[in-house]
Parts: sequence; C-alpha cells; structure tokens
Amino acid sequence: MKQAIIEQAKSILNSNFKKEQGFTIPCEGLYPFQWNWDSGFIAIGFAHFDIEKAKQEVITLLKGQWGNGFIPHILFHNDSDTYFPGPEFHQSKLHHLASQQVNTTGMTQPPVLGFALKELYEIVDDKQDILHFISSQIDKVFENHKYFYNNRDPKNEGLVYIYHNWESGTDNSPIWDDIWETFTPPQYDFERRDTTHVDSSQRPTNREYDYYLYLIELAKQHHYNDKKIAETSPFLVQDPLFNAMLIKSNEALIDLYTIIGDNTSKIDTLSKWQKKSKTNFNSKLFNKELGAYVHYDLRNEKQIPFVSSSSFAALYANIPNPEQAKTLVNTMMTKFGNDDQYLCASFDPTHDRFNPRKYWRGPVWINLNWMLYYGLKHYNFNDIAKRLKEDTVALVTKYGFYEYFDSRKLERPDEKGGYGGNNFSWSAALIIDILTKEK
Repeated sequence: MKQAIIEQAKSILNSNFKKEQGFTIPCEGLYPFQWNWDSGFIAIGFAHFDIEKAKQEVITLLKGQWGNGFIPHILFHNDSDTYFPGPEFHQSKLHHLASQQVNTTGMTQPPVLGFALKELYEIVDDKQDILHFISSQIDKVFENHKYFYNNRDPKNEGLVYIYHNWESGTDNSPIWDDIWETFTPPQYDFERRDTTHVDSSQRPTNREYDYYLYLIELAKQHHYNDKKIAETSPFLVQDPLFNAMLIKSNEALIDLYTIIGDNTSKIDTLSKWQKKSKTNFNSKLFNKELGAYVHYDLRNEKQIPFVSSSSFAALYANIPNPEQAKTLVNTMMTKFGNDDQYLCASFDPTHDRFNPRKYWRGPVWINLNWMLYYGLKHYNFNDIAKRLKEDTVALVTKYGFYEYFDSRKLERPDEKGGYGGNNFSWSAALIIDILTKEK
C-alpha cells in the first residue's frame, strides 16, 4: 500500500511537470502557472526520485526574481485563460526592478526556498553534486531574505509584514474577516475562473474577491513600492506562518553556508536577523490567553486573536522554548485534536467561524501537516506526530491527492472528503517525503 501511494504521487508530479518551461503546475485548470511556495515543496518531493527536475523547479522559480531580491508568488511562464487575475491585471512591470524575463505578480508567498534547499541537500546521496547546485543558487535566496528585512520590516524588529492575504498562503482565512470590516472596496466587474473548476461553496465569495482586487489596485497605484504600501494599505499584517518560514529558511541558509564554507559575513548577517526575529516573534506574536502564536495587525497595532494551523508553524522553525512548545501542543490537541477530527484543521474547530469544507476556513492542508509533523518530532511529541502523519496519509489514501480535505471524520457514502484541485502537486510531493523518510 505504501509503495503504491508513493508511485501514484510520483506519477502526479511527473504529469504536472511542464518540460518546455521547466516547472510544475499545482494542478491542471485551477492553477496553470508556477506558484512560489508550491515550487519549494514540489522540489522536495522530486528530490527523492528525480533530482534534475527538483533543480529545474528552483532555477525556473528564480528566473522571476526581481532586481531587489523579491520573489513573486506567481510566475506567468505560459499562457492560460483558466485563471484570474492573470498578468494583465497584476502589471508587475510597474515596478522598475521587476523581472524582465517573465511576467509575475507583485506580491509574494511564505519564503520556503531556504529550507527547501536544505531538504534537497539532506535527501540526495550525491552531496558533491547537490552542493554544487546549491552554491549556484543560494545567494539569490539570501538576497530574497535581505529584501524582506530591508523593505518589509518598517519597525526594524525582525518581523516582516504582508500587504495582501494571498501573501500569507492562507487566502480566505477567518483571520482576515475583521480587517475586511475596516474598509469598503468597490464592487469590481470581473469573471471568476476558479469556480468553473471547483464548487463555489468551497471557494472565497465574489465580495471577498473585491477586497483582494482592491489591495492589488492600491499596490499598483504605488508601482508596488513597499514603503508607500506600508504607509497606505489597510491590510498590513505580521503573520506567524510567513515569519516562521522565513526564520526556518534563515536557519537553513546558515547551515548551508557553513557547509559550503567561506561565507562568514552572510552567516553573521543571518544570525543577527535570526536573533532579532525569534526574540520579537515570541514577545509580539504569542498570545498567553490562547496559548498560541497569532497574527498581528500592524495597521491597527493589535493582535488578531484567533488560533489557526499557522499558529503552530513555529514548531517547525524551532522558535518556542520547551515550555512554550508544550503549551502550543496542548492548545493544538485541545482545540484541534478531538477524536472526530483529523489533524490539523486550518482554523480553530471550536470557533463559530470554522468551516471544514471551505478553503482555508477549516479544511486540512497537507503542506501545513508536513511542517507540523516535523516540528512535533523535533520537540519529541512523537505520539502526536505519529497521529498527525497517520491522519495525513489516511486522507490521501481515502480521498486522493486533493488540494485540501474536510477535517471531520464522517461516514461518507459518496466518499467525498477531498476538495479543491485534484492530483495536487504539493500533496503528492510531501506524501512522498513523509513516506520515503519513514523509519
């Protein structure tokens, strides 16, 4: 059974790989381009059986890097009419340092590329070859981190902001609901493409899209200038998932630069970022009452007091001390770990905003589970890690390699518990990783 699942996952990745352009789509139809954090996870999966595709994934992603180090969240290498909003809406070249090689968006996603490179190094047997590859790409990732600390940290506290919910990766989380109450965008005339592929009840509403498009329009008005966006955007958030991924990738770059050698200056810089980031992550984003890390609304200077799977990403980044980790895991199991729930729902199942079928408002996502699995193992919560892994594999085995899954353990005569895109690349890639590393 295990090997059959791995082989099916490999087949999905190979089918979604676009040989001519050298990247992997998340899935057919719904997501026809290259996505930033998807590619990091996809490279990890490919590293187990086709390292050349893993390398190509990284190289192609970095073709879209801007002159200031920024790596966009979508790269439009190819033409497609199955996705909105496309390159003609984003107009990335409004920024004078935007990529000249490929059209992109003007927003980013959680920075996973640093730790993805470290995973490639650990997975591949030929260390000399993979280290040669990493040496050719790592400075570009370092420049991306430098971009964040130079342009997205207005208070110089080691915590970077996102200006759009799409930058969080958790697009329509209930966490953003209260921010939407603080401004009123116009109603835009646009044609959704996602709902032609997926049941609209599982996706954000048209009105939510008005907010999304408005934030992009604001950024375009300022030619994607980060300083101007920080001054004017009604959405300005320090996200625990985003910042945890940056911290984890900092750690990975320090390790890789140490292995490569002769990079003392970069290691010192990364170490300074790391110390400041971890200190303020703990002091500013931890909510003692909830026993979890939460988002911080930088525009209105207050925490956003909701617990989500993002609240636990700090475990993967080695941020909490042992006592904090214990508190965090207790919160996870109390709110998310009931016997009638699969671990780990993307939003608090005890909250009235929880929706187990709707995108990031409650379903389980394989990429978050993958991070939490390794985070739990790092802190020696081995029994809970084992359950999370078993739940993750069970969902894929029962329903297929979907984008996200109903977090409730229900008897389903129609076996419909997987939602969004099917044959989803990061679900396949990370299942390969979890099962291949199994001991």
